[in-house]
Amino acid sequence: MSWLGAATLNIPTEPTQQALGYPSLFLLVLIGALVPVVPTGALVSSAAVVAMHQTLPFAMLMVFATASLAAFCGDMALYWLGRRGVGSKNGSRWLEAIRSRAPEDRLEQAQEKLAEHDVAVLVLSRLVPAGRIPVMLACLLAKWPLRRFARGNLPACLAWAATYQLIGVLSGALFSKPWEGVAAAIALTVLVSVAPGVWRRLRGPAKA
Repeated sequence: MSWLGAATLNIPTEPTQQALGYPSLFLLVLIGALVPVVPTGALVSSAAVVAMHQTLPFAMLMVFATASLAAFCGDMALYWLGRRGVGSKNGSRWLEAIRSRAPEDRLEQAQEKLAEHDVAVLVLSRLVPAGRIPVMLACLLAKWPLRRFARGNLPACLAWAATYQLIGVLSGALFSKPWEGVAAAIALTVLVSVAPGVWRRLRGPAKA
């Protein structure tokens, strides 16, 4: 049984898990904000499930703070890079990347809502799947300064982190084992992400 005892000793303690987990969560959410190929919502929900089973205090608060800060920093970095492209005669690859992920119909809709509701649209755009980039591009084309974008983006990132953390909490509450809660959280976040697109396809093109 010596190998079993050695394996038990090699299991990371909760402080070690947190010391590794929070920087990893921050980095992945930051990358996901810059290059939206990382399922950041699923990451936050899964981290919330794991935090529910931690005995250390403030684990849930740390997940919320880490995810919010990473999302905010990533958005601000991407917006800053986009502004450099708007101000340049030749544009930039970052601006082109933002444009390529914002279909014309979604961009027009975002511009109309931005003109009507101003910074409040940023909060909603963070919560709607695939809504963040069109609204960000609308802000860039409207030549919003970085400070103005930050004022709207901060509450947007806080609301986004709280929403996906709540999904994780609900998933974790349904199951006693962490891995079951993580699986449920991932399934729910995927469902939330694909549901609007499926609904639009089923509804068909809007009639003029």
